Amino acid sequence: MSKLFILLASILFVVTAQAETRTAIFAGGCFWCMQEPFDHVKGVTKTIVGYTGGSKEDANYTAVSAHQTQHREAIEVTYDPARISYDQVLDVFWHNINPTQADGQFHDIGLSYQAAIYYQTAEEKKIAEVSKEKLGKSGKFDRPIVTEILLAVPFYPAEEYHQKYYLKNPDAYQAYHVGSGRVSYLTKIWGKP
Repeated sequence: MSKLFILLASILFVVTAQAETRTAIFAGGCFWCMQEPFDHVKGVTKTIVGYTGGSKEDANYTAVSAHQTQHREAIEVTYDPARISYDQVLDVFWHNINPTQADGQFHDIGLSYQAAIYYQTAEEKKIAEVSKEKLGKSGKFDRPIVTEILLAVPFYPAEEYHQKYYLKNPDAYQAYHVGSGRVSYLTKIWGKP
Protein backbone atom coordinates (compact mmCIF):
# COMPACT_ATOMS: atom_id res chain seq x y z
CA MET A 1 0.00 0.00 0.00
CA SER A 2 2.79 2.46 0.84
CA LYS A 3 4.46 1.89 -2.59
CA LEU A 4 1.15 2.73 -4.27
CA PHE A 5 0.86 5.89 -2.16
CA ILE A 6 4.41 6.95 -3.09
CA LEU A 7 3.73 6.26 -6.76
CA LEU A 8 0.50 8.31 -6.71
CA ALA A 9 2.19 11.13 -4.82
CA SER A 10 5.02 11.16 -7.39
CA ILE A 11 2.58 11.29 -10.29
CA LEU A 12 0.64 14.11 -8.62
CA PHE A 13 3.88 16.04 -8.05
CA VAL A 14 4.91 15.70 -11.71
CA VAL A 15 1.46 16.73 -12.99
CA THR A 16 1.36 19.68 -10.57
CA ALA A 17 4.89 20.75 -11.53
CA GLN A 18 4.00 20.65 -15.24
CA ALA A 19 0.88 22.75 -14.59
CA GLU A 20 2.88 25.45 -12.81
CA THR A 21 4.16 27.28 -15.90
CA ARG A 22 3.46 30.91 -16.65
CA THR A 23 3.54 33.00 -19.79
CA ALA A 24 5.04 36.38 -20.53
CA ILE A 25 4.38 38.40 -23.68
CA PHE A 26 6.85 40.85 -25.18
CA ALA A 27 7.08 42.91 -28.35
CA GLY A 28 10.70 43.41 -29.30
CA GLY A 29 10.75 44.28 -32.96
CA CYS A 30 11.25 41.44 -35.43
CA PHE A 31 9.88 38.37 -33.71
CA TRP A 32 12.38 36.09 -35.48
CA CYS A 33 15.15 37.85 -33.56
CA MET A 34 13.39 37.47 -30.20
CA GLN A 35 12.71 33.73 -30.34
CA GLU A 36 16.26 32.40 -30.44
CA PRO A 37 17.48 34.17 -27.27
CA PHE A 38 14.52 32.93 -25.22
CA ASP A 39 14.80 29.39 -26.61
CA HIS A 40 18.27 29.11 -25.05
CA VAL A 41 17.25 30.19 -21.53
CA LYS A 42 17.06 27.57 -18.78
CA GLY A 43 13.56 27.53 -17.36
CA VAL A 44 11.88 28.64 -20.60
CA THR A 45 9.80 25.69 -21.77
CA LYS A 46 8.20 27.06 -24.94
CA THR A 47 8.13 30.11 -27.20
CA ILE A 48 5.65 31.13 -29.86
CA VAL A 49 5.98 34.17 -32.11
CA GLY A 50 2.86 36.05 -33.04
CA TYR A 51 0.96 39.30 -32.83
CA THR A 52 -0.60 41.29 -30.00
CA GLY A 53 -1.72 44.78 -29.08
CA GLY A 54 -4.17 45.43 -31.89
CA SER A 55 -7.89 46.02 -31.75
CA LYS A 56 -8.89 43.60 -34.52
CA GLU A 57 -9.98 40.13 -33.45
CA ASP A 58 -7.34 38.35 -35.49
CA ALA A 59 -3.96 39.06 -37.00
CA ASN A 60 -1.78 37.72 -39.78
CA TYR A 61 1.58 38.71 -41.18
CA THR A 62 0.23 40.42 -44.29
CA ALA A 63 -2.17 42.67 -42.36
CA VAL A 64 0.22 43.41 -39.48
CA SER A 65 3.19 44.26 -41.70
CA ALA A 66 0.92 46.56 -43.73
CA HIS A 67 -0.03 48.32 -40.47
CA GLN A 68 -3.73 47.48 -40.93
CA THR A 69 -4.40 45.99 -37.47
CA GLN A 70 -2.36 48.00 -34.94
CA HIS A 71 -0.80 44.72 -33.71
CA ARG A 72 2.88 44.37 -32.89
CA GLU A 73 5.12 41.44 -33.68
CA ALA A 74 5.52 39.68 -30.34
CA ILE A 75 6.64 36.57 -28.54
CA GLU A 76 4.82 34.50 -25.95
CA VAL A 77 7.30 32.93 -23.55
CA THR A 78 6.21 30.00 -21.39
CA TYR A 79 8.47 29.50 -18.39
CA ASP A 80 8.76 27.52 -15.19
CA PRO A 81 8.75 29.97 -12.26
CA ALA A 82 10.48 27.35 -10.09
CA ARG A 83 13.50 27.63 -12.41
CA ILE A 84 13.40 31.26 -13.61
CA SER A 85 11.63 34.31 -12.23
CA TYR A 86 9.58 36.84 -14.17
CA ASP A 87 12.28 39.41 -13.36
CA GLN A 88 14.89 37.15 -14.97
CA VAL A 89 12.68 36.66 -18.04
CA LEU A 90 12.41 40.47 -18.27
CA ASP A 91 16.20 40.68 -18.12
CA VAL A 92 16.44 38.47 -21.23
CA PHE A 93 13.97 40.81 -22.96
CA TRP A 94 15.93 43.96 -22.04
CA HIS A 95 19.18 42.40 -23.28
CA ASN A 96 17.69 41.82 -26.75
CA ILE A 97 16.10 45.17 -27.61
CA ASN A 98 16.95 48.86 -27.82
CA PRO A 99 14.79 50.20 -24.97
CA THR A 100 15.52 53.82 -25.97
CA GLN A 101 14.03 53.53 -29.48
CA ALA A 102 10.40 54.68 -29.67
CA ASP A 103 9.68 54.32 -33.40
CA GLY A 104 10.43 50.59 -33.78
CA GLN A 105 13.47 48.40 -33.27
CA PHE A 106 16.74 48.89 -35.10
CA HIS A 107 16.04 49.38 -38.82
CA ASP A 108 12.43 48.13 -38.51
CA ILE A 109 10.26 51.21 -38.10
CA GLY A 110 6.55 51.45 -37.32
CA LEU A 111 4.06 50.42 -34.66
CA SER A 112 4.30 46.72 -35.50
CA TYR A 113 7.97 46.80 -34.42
CA GLN A 114 7.70 48.96 -31.31
CA ALA A 115 8.87 47.33 -28.09
CA ALA A 116 6.48 46.65 -25.21
CA ILE A 117 6.02 44.49 -22.15
CA TYR A 118 2.50 43.09 -21.84
CA TYR A 119 1.65 42.40 -18.21
CA GLN A 120 -1.11 40.01 -17.14
CA THR A 121 -1.29 40.77 -13.41
CA ALA A 122 -0.73 43.74 -11.12
CA GLU A 123 2.34 41.94 -9.77
CA GLU A 124 3.84 41.60 -13.26
CA LYS A 125 3.15 45.28 -13.93
CA LYS A 126 4.97 46.30 -10.74
CA ILE A 127 7.93 44.01 -11.47
CA ALA A 128 8.15 45.40 -15.03
CA GLU A 129 8.02 49.01 -13.79
CA VAL A 130 10.77 48.38 -11.22
CA SER A 131 12.86 46.58 -13.85
CA LYS A 132 12.44 49.46 -16.30
CA GLU A 133 13.40 52.00 -13.66
CA LYS A 134 16.46 49.96 -12.67
CA LEU A 135 17.52 49.73 -16.33
CA GLY A 136 17.15 53.51 -16.68
CA LYS A 137 19.45 54.06 -13.71
CA SER A 138 22.01 51.49 -14.87
CA GLY A 139 24.15 54.01 -16.73
CA LYS A 140 24.09 51.82 -19.87
CA PHE A 141 22.00 54.27 -21.89
CA ASP A 142 22.38 57.97 -22.66
CA ARG A 143 18.69 58.37 -23.52
CA PRO A 144 15.50 57.60 -21.57
CA ILE A 145 13.98 54.10 -21.56
CA VAL A 146 10.80 54.40 -23.65
CA THR A 147 9.63 50.77 -23.85
CA GLU A 148 5.94 50.68 -23.00
CA ILE A 149 4.37 48.56 -20.26
CA LEU A 150 0.86 47.66 -21.39
CA LEU A 151 -2.00 45.46 -20.26
CA ALA A 152 -1.97 42.14 -22.11
CA VAL A 153 -4.57 41.68 -24.81
CA PRO A 154 -5.17 38.61 -27.00
CA PHE A 155 -2.07 37.05 -28.53
CA TYR A 156 -2.37 35.45 -31.96
CA PRO A 157 0.27 32.91 -33.02
CA ALA A 158 2.03 33.75 -36.27
CA GLU A 159 1.97 31.51 -39.30
CA GLU A 160 3.95 28.28 -38.99
CA TYR A 161 6.74 29.40 -41.33
CA HIS A 162 7.65 32.15 -38.82
CA GLN A 163 7.96 29.76 -35.86
CA LYS A 164 11.61 28.92 -35.09
CA TYR A 165 12.66 30.78 -38.23
CA TYR A 166 16.26 30.82 -37.02
CA LEU A 167 16.29 27.00 -37.27
CA LYS A 168 14.33 26.69 -40.51
CA ASN A 169 16.28 29.34 -42.43
CA PRO A 170 19.56 29.88 -40.56
CA ASP A 171 21.39 31.78 -43.32
CA ALA A 172 18.53 34.18 -44.01
CA TYR A 173 17.95 34.65 -40.29
CA GLN A 174 21.60 35.40 -39.57
CA ALA A 175 21.82 37.87 -42.44
CA TYR A 176 18.73 39.68 -41.17
CA HIS A 177 19.76 39.52 -37.50
CA VAL A 178 23.16 41.08 -38.23
CA GLY A 179 22.01 43.35 -41.07
CA SER A 180 19.24 44.94 -38.99
CA GLY A 181 21.80 46.50 -36.66
CA ARG A 182 20.58 44.47 -33.69
CA VAL A 183 23.78 42.46 -33.18
CA SER A 184 26.17 45.43 -33.31
CA TYR A 185 23.96 47.49 -30.98
CA LEU A 186 23.57 44.72 -28.40
CA THR A 187 27.29 43.98 -28.50
CA LYS A 188 28.07 47.68 -27.95
CA ILE A 189 25.71 47.90 -24.95
CA TRP A 190 26.14 44.48 -23.31
CA GLY A 191 29.36 43.07 -24.77
CA LYS A 192 29.76 39.81 -26.65
CA PRO A 193 27.11 37.23 -25.76
